[in-house]
Amino acid sequence: MSRAFARFVLLFTAVFFAVFFFWPLIQILKGGFINADGKLSFSAVYALLGEPLYLKAMLNSVLLATTATVFAFILGLPLAYIAERFEFAGRKLFSSLVLVPLILPAFVGAIGIRQLLGQAGALNSLIVALHLAPHGWSFDYLGSNRFIGVALVDALSLYPLIILNAAASLAQIDPSSEEAAENLGCTGFRRFFKITLPLIKSGLFAGGTLVFIWAFTDLGTPLVFDYFNVTPVQIYQGLSDLGSNPYPYALVAIMLTACLILYSLGKGVFGNSRGVISSKSSARYTRKTLSPLKAAGCTALFLSVTLLAILPHLCVVLIAFSKDWYGSLLPSQFTTGNISAALSHNLAVSSIANSLKYASVSTFIDLCLGVSIAYVIVRSKISGRKFLDLISILPLAVPGLVLAFGYLVMAREGSFFSALNPVRNPTLLLIIAYSIRRLPYVIRTAVSGFEQTSETLEEAAQNLGTPPLQVMLKITLPLISANLIAGAILAFSFAMLEVSDSLILAQKQTFYPITKAIMELFQLLGDGKYIASALGSWAMLVISLAIIAVSVVLGKKLSSVLKS
Repeated sequence: MSRAFARFVLLFTAVFFAVFFFWPLIQILKGGFINADGKLSFSAVYALLGEPLYLKAMLNSVLLATTATVFAFILGLPLAYIAERFEFAGRKLFSSLVLVPLILPAFVGAIGIRQLLGQAGALNSLIVALHLAPHGWSFDYLGSNRFIGVALVDALSLYPLIILNAAASLAQIDPSSEEAAENLGCTGFRRFFKITLPLIKSGLFAGGTLVFIWAFTDLGTPLVFDYFNVTPVQIYQGLSDLGSNPYPYALVAIMLTACLILYSLGKGVFGNSRGVISSKSSARYTRKTLSPLKAAGCTALFLSVTLLAILPHLCVVLIAFSKDWYGSLLPSQFTTGNISAALSHNLAVSSIANSLKYASVSTFIDLCLGVSIAYVIVRSKISGRKFLDLISILPLAVPGLVLAFGYLVMAREGSFFSALNPVRNPTLLLIIAYSIRRLPYVIRTAVSGFEQTSETLEEAAQNLGTPPLQVMLKITLPLISANLIAGAILAFSFAMLEVSDSLILAQKQTFYPITKAIMELFQLLGDGKYIASALGSWAMLVISLAIIAVSVVLGKKLSSVLKS
């Protein structure tokens, strides 16, 4: 491909990111840290920190993210070690299934948790059925413990990030370091805490920062739990008076700054410190074969955690097929009416059509731009390819809540981009938001394809007089088609169930995507919960099939796409 094309891709990407990524973030920082005179000022931040309501919500968000991260480590770290060090029945299957909770939307699972732990929920009914409590007894687990409920749902959705990063770090350790410790009598848990854990700390920190950032900025789950005293919900509630209230700007600016610092530490500082790792010529670990009893224990542990992680979503499916579920362990009556209603309800039907439109167009944009960027990164020799490589991963560091808020500020009335104001029509901004947020996945899969494809075939075609564009279309793209299909499926699936962008930018019912429709339906009285669960079940079915398809195409490479 010509240098002119590479320069065009570099220029177009720079302009695209400048307008739709950096400019919204600059507007947020300007609103939070620049006063009316155009000077740097922290007065809004100081005033915000002086307000007990906002300060309490910020502390709650930090504690919530910390608790979710600790829960995620408790769930994920043992599983990562077992899967990487031992051979047992079902290891490969569970290693694939572990990604499912990461893909399923957490706020949909929160609907299931409420059904499980509500006063008339399944857990109380089970306790009464086992005669551990008298008939009519109930306990409101979520009434005073919504904090734990939100943290648990976030941890059950995000613990795969710990597994992916911990397993990758464990695979890179030089076996001789642990073998030497074992020969000196340092075995079992002592060897793990003294030798193994320090060697994988960089990977654990990288995974932990991602879990913390996602939980810290999660909007959908607290809304479902009616847990409003957290910063993301306060930002969401403050969108109606952006023109007169400086606090939402300061809140988002603080959130953006914290996320960027954490992500930079995880990737730039600790991410480069890998301890003792094995070189290409070093021996690799051979997984130990366990006794039948220990192997069964490993299988049981993986099975238990996996079932625990998907249990909330299984409850959502049960709600979708129930006519009534109140005060009993299982629904008292089953029906397929909710499933049909989810495909015939006016709000549901329009939201499905909207999401298909938004996700399809954004995926097309990601494919065109992602393949071009990946080609320039891998194949070209221009000096700006490192810049492309850098900015291509930046959207992973910025939460959807922050970027969506930036779009609202950027497109407010009277601004240069007021024509994009989502109050009138959010279609373009939703498509751009979905594209920006999922572009890194397409770039990663495309880069992987280009790196694994020899340039000799392309050079041979060019030596025979084939124009560069035809070489790209007829030789290169067919060779990496599996990677492109996988990247497109990932981008499309995530876009279909994007939460924060959808909740913030779609403000008119006509433009609601699926996630906004689920939230609105859930808040309706009567059969709203059941139709919302049915719509969520349809969405989970689509995304589960998509992940299965990607797993078949990419295999183990899927883990490298989804980890930090």
